[in-house]
Amino acid sequence: MRTFGVEEELLIVDPESGEPLALADALLASHRVAADDLPLDPDTHHAGTRGDHDDELGLSAELKLEQIETQTRPCLDYGSLLEQIRAGRALADQAARKHGARVAALATSPVASPSHTTPDPRYARMLERFGLTAQEQLTCGFHVHTYIESPDEGVAVLDRIRDKLAVLTALSANSPFWNGVPTGFESYRTQAWNRWPTAGPAGIYGTYPAYRRVVTRLLDTGVMLDEGMLYFDARLSRNHPTVEVRVADVCLRAEDAALIAVLVRALVESAGREWREDVDPAPVPTVLLRMASWQGSSEGLSGELLDFGNFRPAPAADVARSLVDYLAPVLQEQGELALARQGVEDIIARGTGAAEQRRVREKALVAQPDDMGFGAVVKHAARVTMRDALDLSDVEAVPELLRVRQS
Repeated sequence: MRTFGVEEELLIVDPESGEPLALADALLASHRVAADDLPLDPDTHHAGTRGDHDDELGLSAELKLEQIETQTRPCLDYGSLLEQIRAGRALADQAARKHGARVAALATSPVASPSHTTPDPRYARMLERFGLTAQEQLTCGFHVHTYIESPDEGVAVLDRIRDKLAVLTALSANSPFWNGVPTGFESYRTQAWNRWPTAGPAGIYGTYPAYRRVVTRLLDTGVMLDEGMLYFDARLSRNHPTVEVRVADVCLRAEDAALIAVLVRALVESAGREWREDVDPAPVPTVLLRMASWQGSSEGLSGELLDFGNFRPAPAADVARSLVDYLAPVLQEQGELALARQGVEDIIARGTGAAEQRRVREKALVAQPDDMGFGAVVKHAARVTMRDALDLSDVEAVPELLRVRQS
């Protein structure tokens, strides 16, 4: 079985108002001080790309000070991955609680608030180069890394999974609100994220040299600052032998996150087998993939998606089930078919994270008609984010919020 691991981006929030708090560097600083007394494991490594702000114990900074990223180590099964996802959330929440804050698995902020860019020369260049796109980019994604045997296999996988990724966007949809406004989308993060010039679906490469030529041509345009800004829906990792799938919102529930990762791994394995059996990738035009991505972002599981077989509208629940059916041979071999079917049915039955957010807000509006209800959404999300995570009752409460703001 292929190893897989994930990166989760979490919002740092005021536990009362739900406002995002620019505390990432403070959280990392205090966490690193605490970690100084712990022995380092020389074999520790993460599944994803690491940067200057990464922490050896699984926390790192991102573009915005209001968010923090967790990483798992490579895993072999759903159970161990779910355990690490919950442990990462607990680690981040523990660091936040030391400063009077909490973390919430929300892909965008329901509460309106300015965001603050992490002090870093690269991020400063991004802010200068991309203006409002970078300034407003307080979005939290969920990235799944799956092991590949070679770059050639990796590109073959990219070519063969591209037509199915929009289903994962719909399953993970968890961003119906944006800065105090109902957006009409299930995954508004997808809409905000796709403003980057290299975001979204890509074409068929054919070979690894062709993939590298595309990357070189993109860099030669001068639009991207560096290869780290290759924000396609799926890409080869620069630092690890993995395919990285980047289409999902951070999931409200840890078990949904682990489910998405299981589906991604099965996609990668299925695609690798098709390549070895000389099955050509489906020649779906990239413009159709953009339509599918938009539809998944708009509808989630509440309406219709574009079926990945014919790219015509079909009930979203049927399309989600069809993805599991397509992956069934691999999932069965890996002992994950039953949990994948049940996991998808659970999301269909209770709704996505976006649907859950809206239900919480509607209930809050009934109780307090003069309140916009977004604070209640964040409070609920902070509780659900930590459901079944480690017990952190020994963390000392902080009487006042420590707000770190850039001038």
